[in-house]
Amino acid sequence: MWPFVLIGLLVLFVIVVLSKTVRIVPQARAGVVERFGKYKQTLPAGLNIVVPFIDRVRYLIDLREQVVSFPPQPVITEDNLVVSIDTVIYFQVTDPVAATYEIANYIQAVEQLTMTTLRNIVGGMDLEDTLTSREEINGGLRGVLDEATGKWGIRVNRVEIKGIDPPPSIKDAMEKQMRADRDKRALVLQAEGQRQSAILTAEGNKQSAILNAEGERESQILRAQADREAAILRAQGEGQAIQTVFQAIHDGQPDQSLLAYQYLQMMPKIAEGDANKLWIVPSEIGKALEGLGSTMTDLAGIPRDATPVKRVDMGSTEPVQPAGSGDAARAAQDAAAEAIAAAREISDVPSPGPAAGGTGEEGGPTAP
Repeated sequence: MWPFVLIGLLVLFVIVVLSKTVRIVPQARAGVVERFGKYKQTLPAGLNIVVPFIDRVRYLIDLREQVVSFPPQPVITEDNLVVSIDTVIYFQVTDPVAATYEIANYIQAVEQLTMTTLRNIVGGMDLEDTLTSREEINGGLRGVLDEATGKWGIRVNRVEIKGIDPPPSIKDAMEKQMRADRDKRALVLQAEGQRQSAILTAEGNKQSAILNAEGERESQILRAQADREAAILRAQGEGQAIQTVFQAIHDGQPDQSLLAYQYLQMMPKIAEGDANKLWIVPSEIGKALEGLGSTMTDLAGIPRDATPVKRVDMGSTEPVQPAGSGDAARAAQDAAAEAIAAAREISDVPSPGPAAGGTGEEGGPTAP
């Protein structure tokens, strides 16, 4: 019986010795070994052998990057306003021995160091700078923490400010200020829009007035040119009409009876009109009647020969279109000059003598 008890005790002792000898350290961890209360070595991750009952794994340090969020802390700004700031620290243990023996609680130490550093940085800023200078605050915190925690075997990788909460009264005032600024910007933008609209409207009116003036000018120029061309064409037509009348008179060789008859036909038109109360018979009516009765004899001044002595060239019947302002005026002058010359040629033609009888002193035929 006793041998079995001894064997069982021996097996139990071996198991306990093995458990004290073999130590397994997880990945991204480091084990700090003490021998008789003094630091002996640092165990890496994996299977490790230590001296049983002499060496002891006192601390198991996490080597991964850790994130610690600190609760909001009251901080006084330069303009004596209390704001609540909460921060987040990203750090990593680089020296397990220093993190174990240089500081008792490195997380609490980092928290307190962060709060004191934050009060120093924010205390030199006013509220507006504090709200708009987060990058500057983060950079200042990281520099101070990295320098202070280096001897603790800790590296601060990043410091972030989660939120900055001013007092409620300050929030209300800031909201009113932001609302006023937005209203001001809205009014400024509205005024800018109205100004741009007025400028564009004025530009449009100016362009419209300029275009209207140019159109009116072109219209007046075209109207004046049309009137000028019409006057030129009328002058040419009148000149050709005069030439045609003169030619017809010379070609027809009217006698005294026809002229007297036309004269008597025009006399009733002289008496037309309701306002005529008195009509005086002209003294030439007797001569007209004498001319109308003398159909077999010749009167003085009427030639017998019905053939014209010289025919007047009337020119082209098509109106001449003016080429320009100077050419149109010269064309009108030339047409008037041609009509005057034609009239002068007609008046300068000598009348032929009568078939029988002599001539008087003035060269005309004498009555039988």
